[in-house]
Order: sequence, then C-alpha cells, then structure tokens
Amino acid sequence: MLENNSLYLIIKRMRTPMYVLVVTFAISILGMVMIPGQDDQGRPYHLTFFDAFYFVSYMATTIGFGESPYEFTYPQRLWVGFCIYLTVIGWFYAIGSIISLVQDKVLAAQIAFAQFQKKVKNMEESFIIFVGYNSMTRTIIDRLSKEGIRSVVIEKNEEKIKVLALEDYAVEVPALAGDIRDPKIFKIAGIHKKNCHAVVSLFNEDVMNLHVALSAKLMNRHVMVVVEATEEEYAQNLKTIGADIVENPFKIVAKRVYLSLKSPSLLMLEQWLYGDPLVLRKKDKLPREGKYIVCGYGRMGRALEIGLKRAGIDYIFIEASPEKARKAKRGEKVIIGDADDKKILLKADVQEASCIIAATKDDLLNLSIIMAAKRINPDIYTVARENHINDSVVFKAAKIDRVIMIETLMINKTYNILARPLADRFIRLMTYRGEEWGEKVVNLLKTHIGNNPETMETVVDEDHAYALVRHIKDTGEEIPYSVLYRRRDDWRKENQMLILYIRRGEQEILLPKPTEPVKIGDELLIAGSKEVFEDVEYIMENIYELYYVMKGRACELSLSCKLSLDF
Repeated sequence: MLENNSLYLIIKRMRTPMYVLVVTFAISILGMVMIPGQDDQGRPYHLTFFDAFYFVSYMATTIGFGESPYEFTYPQRLWVGFCIYLTVIGWFYAIGSIISLVQDKVLAAQIAFAQFQKKVKNMEESFIIFVGYNSMTRTIIDRLSKEGIRSVVIEKNEEKIKVLALEDYAVEVPALAGDIRDPKIFKIAGIHKKNCHAVVSLFNEDVMNLHVALSAKLMNRHVMVVVEATEEEYAQNLKTIGADIVENPFKIVAKRVYLSLKSPSLLMLEQWLYGDPLVLRKKDKLPREGKYIVCGYGRMGRALEIGLKRAGIDYIFIEASPEKARKAKRGEKVIIGDADDKKILLKADVQEASCIIAATKDDLLNLSIIMAAKRINPDIYTVARENHINDSVVFKAAKIDRVIMIETLMINKTYNILARPLADRFIRLMTYRGEEWGEKVVNLLKTHIGNNPETMETVVDEDHAYALVRHIKDTGEEIPYSVLYRRRDDWRKENQMLILYIRRGEQEILLPKPTEPVKIGDELLIAGSKEVFEDVEYIMENIYELYYVMKGRACELSLSCKLSLDF
C-alpha cells in the first residue's frame, strides 16, 4: 500500500471503541442528570449536564472520587455504582484497542512511510539513492555521511531497515521498506527530484541490477546510475540502456594483478587514490616468473585469465565443475577436480609453481586450498579471494601473502565514483599511460609531498573560487595555475603540492604545467596536505590573498581593489 492511509487506519480501528466510550458516558451522564438529589439545605436538586459530565469524567478514569456539588442520595450512589462498572468496561475495551493499534504492523508501516515521504520531500541537499542495504552499502553510506553527502535507502527486508535505524551516521539516512520491482517505489524515494544525484545498485544478481538501472533511467534519464555487473552479457545490456558506471570487481582484480606484474608504479598510484599510502608493499609484489595456479574458473578466474595472459605469465586452472571447465578457450589447460586435493595440486605441479590464487566464491574452500598448497610448497606465493568482510579475522590468521577482498574493492570504487569523481576518472585515464609515466608521477609526488599525500577536488566557480572568477570576469586577464602553488605567508615560496588533473569540459589534462591558464569551470584534482589545501582555498576565494600571491604586497583597502581587483 503506497498511499498514506495512517489517519484512516486509526479512525477505522478506533471507531467502535469510541462508540462504546460515548455510549457508556452518555448513559452515565443522563442517569446522573435525571436522578434527583438534595442540596445542602435538603431541597431537591438535579445535576446540570456539566456537573454530571465533570463527575463522570473523573469517576470513569478513576483519578479521584468525590460527590459533587453536594453529597449524593442513595439512589444517586446506586446509579454511580452501576456506572463505575459500566465505564470501566468501556475504558478497558478502548485501552485494549489502543494497545492493539500501536502494535499493528500495517499502521506502523504507514506511519514510517509518511515520515519517509516527509523527509525526502524536505531534503534540499543533493542525495544518492541506494537500492539494498548490506555490509557494502552500509560502509559507503557511512563514509559519504562523514563528507556531508546525503543518502536514501530502499530495502525490501524490514529487519534491515530496523538495523539501519540504529546506525549512528553523521547525517540522517531516510529508509523505505519496499520492493524495487514496483516502479512507484523509486518515485516515492525522490528519483524525480532535481537534487537526486545518483542511484546505486550493488546486488550480487546482475538481473536485479539491470532492473534497477532500467527503472531509474526511465524515471529520470539525467540521474547517474552506478551498478555492479560481473557477467559481460549484462554489462553490455546495462551500457545500452544508459547506465553511467558499470563496475566489475573481478576486472579490477585482474587489472591489479597485471599492474603488479607490469606497471607497479601505476598500481601504487591507484591504491593511493583508494586510500592507501604511496608505497608498494610486499604483498603487492607478485612473482614475475614461474607458473601460476588459479583455482576456480568462474567469474574471477576468467577475468584473471585475461590479465595473466596479457602479462605473459604461464598459468593453469583447477576447476571442480566440469561445466565451468568446458567454458575454457581452446588451448587453455584446465584440470578438473577439487583444488584442495593433494593429488590434484601435485598434478598441477604445485611443488614447482611460484604462485597459487584461490579464486572461488567459497571463503572456507579458498582457505583450505591455500593451506593444502603451503603444506606441499611452503615457499609458494599465496593469493586468496575473500568474499565477505566478516571472514577477515580468519584470513589474517592464515598468513596469506595477499588477500583480495571483493567487498572492499567495490566499497572503495563506489565511494570514489560518488565522492571523488575526479580521482576515479584520473585512475581510468592513467591506466593507458604506461609504467614510465607512472614512475614520473610517483617521483613527483614523493619529491614534492612525501609518501602519504592527500587529495582535494575543487572547481573554479563562484562558489569555490570567488576571487579567481571575479578577477577573470572583470579584467579578462589570464592567471596561471602557478599562482595556486604560492604560499600565503611568503609569495616567493611554493607549497608542496601537485595538480594532477584538470577536467575542462570535454578536454582532460593530466599533470598540467604550472603555466596552464586558469579557466572558469575547470575541475581540479590536487595532491598535497590539509595545510596546503587551506592555502589554495584562501587564494581561490579571498580577493586579498589572491592579490598578495600575485603582486607580492598586501591589497590596500581602496575602492578599486575591493570592487575591480585592479592588479
């Protein structure tokens, strides 16, 4: 039921109890008015309707008892005794109905629905609709909320909605219990609103992600759709219907394996932009020689096949399912059997292999494979796929050289797409630049900033760069980006920072030169520190700071300086 009927339900359920209360009160009041009494002088007296209503009200609710306005006669007291039992029965029935109403799931759902509608309607900030609530979306929403980015959740399971309500997010996250297969659900969640920035669907089922993407694009073709697709067939369908971002976590894994073998500097940059330090750790260095054994010819296995073949690595697959094994291309060597079986591992020459990758969708099986392989070849480099974050403790205890956590990959990727789109675009573009270019960028970052630089994304517009925009509009003078490198305390010195990427409409510039002129509308990805970013923001937004770093002297409080920035 999608319409708000909570008031109707309350009236409908409480109609009979209210009738009972009204009738019991009416009978009691009418009797008190009709039965004669005596005043303090012994004269006959009849209670007014107000006196009778007043007395019955506090008698029926048992909050006190007193004969008012005069002492009652015995006929009156006899009637009062009858009314006590009559009204108590009426109140018990009404209270029982109220308790039953409060516990009614339909009413609770309608009230929650009305509250959700109100919250979404009053939401003026840009927000993101998440379809489904699980460990991945929970982490993404938490990270986004810390950035001040609002989220709305649609989840079919009401128990998960209750769990969400207990979360301590930095900003409130409205949640609706509903089936996304009903198109009205999206409208209720606010997809038609102009400030709806994106729809995110990270189901394990590609069919469900396809359905979400199709519904979202039909209802709002301008909204960004971010979905997961692990099968190429669905990925193509999603792109056809207009899904903006279609992510395959297994392709990310395969790309990282390739980069580790052929372009470690690019791998270092990618992992840094996902939040890791700018260093290549031991676990990131895969063996560049020898034979690789990949256990599992499923979605991840087929993706790894492409990466290993591209890197020129000798490999062999072990697959328990004959049906999956038959999907292997001609000439590909696939051993059919259980990968944790010693005989099968020996058949795959595990004793001479340099690396084994356990890539099945079963975490316990992956652990079993690694343990079996290490018993035969203690020096083998081990890689294991971890499907669920809850298994992290067990994987750490197994002392595996490299653990590939699928959920973490999707969390970091989706977060970057939503909160750091320039960093995500930079990762996509740099993949085509090669190892030599990657080494250059890494050296520049380490030389200028250090091993743990941070990133900032901003845009040259009046909201983020008031002084720059005003100067360019008023004077027509070009300002080089070298101005942003200067320090506010001494304009002759430069901050330790590096502009990594400029998006200028359709034009994209990687590692722009400091002489590149600033253009209104430029989107910037900058590497540096929080202190440096503070300088950059002041220079972009404050006319006096901009004047100082350009001229080397303080801007006088003159009319020309304040209004036209006559540099």
